[in-house]
Parts: sequence; structure tokens; C-alpha cells
Amino acid sequence: MSKELIIKNDLSETVVALLEDQILTEIHFEKNSCQRLAGNIYKGFVDNILPGMQAAFVDIGLEKNGFLYVDEAVPQKMDKDVAEPPVNVSINDILKKGQELLVQIVKEPVGSKGARVTTQPTLPGRYTVLMPTINYIGISRRIENEKERQRLKDIATEISNGNVGVIVRTVAEGASKEELAYDIKRLTRQWKRIQATAAKSKAPSIVHKDLSLLKRVMRDMISDDIGRIIVNNQETYDTVLDIMSDHSSHLRGRVIQQLGIDLFGYYSIDNQIEKALRRKVWLKCGGYIIFDEVEALTVIDVNTGKFIGKDNLAATVLQTNMEAAVEIARQLRLRNIGGIIIIDFIDMETTQDKEKVWAIFEETLKKDRIKTHILGVTQLGLLEMTRKKNGQKLSDIMQKECPFCEGKGRVYLEEVSAARIQKEIEDLVKQIAAKNIYVQANPVVAGYIIGTSGNNLANLENKYGCRIMVKGSAEMRVEEYIVRPSYEGEEETLVKAPVKTGEKIKLRVLEPHTDSDKDGIARQEGFIICIENGGQYVGQDVWVEIGKVCRTYAQAFVVEGEI
Repeated sequence: MSKELIIKNDLSETVVALLEDQILTEIHFEKNSCQRLAGNIYKGFVDNILPGMQAAFVDIGLEKNGFLYVDEAVPQKMDKDVAEPPVNVSINDILKKGQELLVQIVKEPVGSKGARVTTQPTLPGRYTVLMPTINYIGISRRIENEKERQRLKDIATEISNGNVGVIVRTVAEGASKEELAYDIKRLTRQWKRIQATAAKSKAPSIVHKDLSLLKRVMRDMISDDIGRIIVNNQETYDTVLDIMSDHSSHLRGRVIQQLGIDLFGYYSIDNQIEKALRRKVWLKCGGYIIFDEVEALTVIDVNTGKFIGKDNLAATVLQTNMEAAVEIARQLRLRNIGGIIIIDFIDMETTQDKEKVWAIFEETLKKDRIKTHILGVTQLGLLEMTRKKNGQKLSDIMQKECPFCEGKGRVYLEEVSAARIQKEIEDLVKQIAAKNIYVQANPVVAGYIIGTSGNNLANLENKYGCRIMVKGSAEMRVEEYIVRPSYEGEEETLVKAPVKTGEKIKLRVLEPHTDSDKDGIARQEGFIICIENGGQYVGQDVWVEIGKVCRTYAQAFVVEGEI
């Protein structure tokens, strides 16, 4: 499998894309004007303690205070293989209001929520992660060879000398003792500088800023299996070479400049990002996957779609599920989906088929740098898993909540909006005894209010004893409308018919009439025109003759021989 890193760096942002066999699998963004906060270390003070939540708010100098859980506030110095926080400890026993402390952001602030912080900082290096407040040695689970795991653990234990905690990263597999020692000693010196800076600083203030995206990528993603590193300008090229000279100098020849072209367009990255923002993802076989994301979890549904298979149903289902397993693992990385994930694969009859799908899914997940854990299959046959939350999801970076539907993703039916308008007309009549009412709405909604030959409108006027002027506006959405009293002399300017009786004009039939499928609806400057027997010409341009012009609509008939 070939891997390529595409780096686009300009004045506004840095974007790094990872391609595997020319398919986008990871994408990382960083705005130059708004760099990420996770990883930064601050000297802050306890602003408020919440015993009921076993947490505290820490003022670190940002717009919102940091949120500190009790488990992240307990001092930990352990001689265990697994770090376990003390239990039954009250936040009041650990912290006092006004107390100064050193905290690191572990989760970015989102919306009205402040950053989540910890008093147990970590400093990642090329081969190791230093945990200066915890005495713990850990080895990446991705290193599966037991002899290599033990070798690395022995080296890390010797170098740390029981004074600090160390996690050995996956990239350290095969690394020498000297390389690990250099990494740990460099991180230890960095921690001492942070402590010295904090001692001289006044809370709240920042004492350590995490690396930029470009430097983090060079530290975390560069390995021997990266075939090419493609950059878009000379400055980025020089920076990448300089960073690699520290730990990956043998790979510097793989850095390539491609100047004067749109890298993301050339490698179809923009197109793949756009597809990753869709709810539906098509598979090569013709099946598809549906992603439904809510705050607490993500639900993924697999369907055969257009795929009908060749031999039998079991083979069709197996092929669809196997393709889906590979694609879901890729989409989790690309979309950066975290938290609880529920996957509804198509039901499989045999245990052998199920094991094939689970195996290929687990194997593909191994490529993910973010920690994942498959919990198993529920009684309903749903695969349950978790993926560690790590930064923002792709959808949060690229999109925002629709201000119109407020994130529901659904809108009212036209007849529902028409009913709401009717209720507002009734309220106006009751509240101020309005005799003339002006209504402006989406043309389809206006059509519901008017009805066939104006019957609905006439009934409303008789019911409420008022005169109602209705105007269709193509610029208005289905849920948008205006209902207000109409004042004397407004009728001519507000609802002025753009057609005259006897006039012959060419119109496009837009849709069948809501009350009669045989008739069609056209519009002229938002003015509704009901075309007798026009339903058969929906989507076509026809010549009509205006037979009757009313206040809010006109009636017309098709001119024979001029269709």
C-alpha cells in the first residue's frame, strides 16, 4: 500500500491530507489565525468548586474557564502497570478556591463549553510520551511482538529511573536505546523549562504552547511507509526538511515540491472531502452506508442498495458487508468520528460470514492512529464500538448548524405551513379585528392557501369576515411567511397581477395543483396561475391564454396547437 502526505500551506491555513493508495483517509486543518489549544499548558487558579459534580472551574485566561474533573485533579505517583486514580476522593479534599495549579488542555472548548483540563500533563515526543506526574511505563498496543515489547519496556524503565512515566509509541518499534534515551531526556528538559516558566508566571497565563500542525504531523505521521511528502511552496519545503533532519533524515529525499498547481484539486482531495460530508456513502459494489451523527453517538447503517449480486443472497450480503467494513473504518478516520459508534451490518446467516466481516473490520481499524475498541455484538446484532475523541469532527470544521432548521435537517410540509398561516390569520382577526390581511409565503404554500379556483381562500374570507391578499414569493422558504394587517391603498402595490384577461403567454408548468392533479401550476413574478388540464405538462413550457384574473391568482387554459 502506497502512502502520501499532501501538505497545503498558505497565509490563512495549513491543511495536511494522508492518502493511502490515492484514497483520502485522514485530513487535518489548522487556521493560522486560530490555532488549536489542546496540548497547551497554563498556570491557572481555581475559580469555583462544584462538589455536586466533583469538578472545578479553573481560570486559565481564556474566555471560558477550564473544566477539571476530580479524577484529573488527583496527584498520582504510582508503581503500577496500569494507572488507576484513587476512588472515593472528594474534590473539596484536593482543591481550594483561589489555589494556583498547572493544567493542560485535553479537550478543546466547544460552543458554550470551556476547555477540559487536567493536572496530569503529557509531553509527546517522536518515540515516547512523557508523563512527569505519573510513575508508569506503557507500551503501544500496536507493537504486538512480545520480545520487542519487553525490550522497549526495559529500556524505558531504565531511562526513566522511576521518576517519571513513559509511554513508548508505535513508531519506536525497532528504535535503539540511544534514540529512546535522547527522546526522554529532551522531553524531561522541556518539562523542567515549563516548571521554571510557571514559577515566574502569574496566574492565569500560558506557560507552554503545543506544536503547530505541520510540526505535529512531521513528528507523528512520518515513517518509512510514507512514499512521498508533497508540498505546495518553497517555505513549507524548507520547514519540512529542517524538521526531518532531527529524526527522519533518511526520508528527506521523499519530499517533493509541486509549485503552481492546486494540490487538492489535482489529487481529487476536495472532491473526497465533499463526499465525506454527505450522509450517504456509496460502495463500489452498489451498496451504500448511512451515517447519522448525534451528540452522544454515531449510528451507521449498511444497505445493499443497487447491488443485486450474482450467485445468492448470502454472497451478496457478505460482499456488501466486507466492502462496508473497509469503508466504515476509513470514514471514521476521515470524518474523525469519536465516542460511541453503533454499526448495523446487514444480517448474515452463518457464523463464518460474520467472522470474515469482523476480521476485515478489525484489521482495517489497525491503520487508525486513534484508539478504538470493539465491544462486541449486541443482542440485536448491532456491532458496538468506541473511538477516542480527538479534536473536532470534519463536519464541525467544515460546516455549521443550519440556522433555519436548527440542526433538525427537516422542514415542515407545505400544508403544515399553510395551516400555521391560517392560525395566524385567525389570531389577527380575534386580536385586532383586522378587515384586510396581507399574506406572503412560498409559492407552493400560497397555492395551498388559495386552493383550486380560489376555493380555499374564499372559504377563509367567509369564515373570518375579512379580505385576504396572498402573494407567492420564490425567495421564501417553506417555513417562512409574513402575515400582517393590510392597510388602505396597499392592494395595488402589494398584490398586483402581472397578467391580463385574454393575454397569451408562454409559461412553464412547475407542478400539479395541490387539490387537483389534472390541473397544473405556473407562476409569473410570484403570481400563481392555475392552468386547466395542465398537470400533464409538468416540467414543460406551454402557451396559455389567461381566462380570469383574480386578486391573488389567475386561471388559464392551454392554447391548442401551441404547446
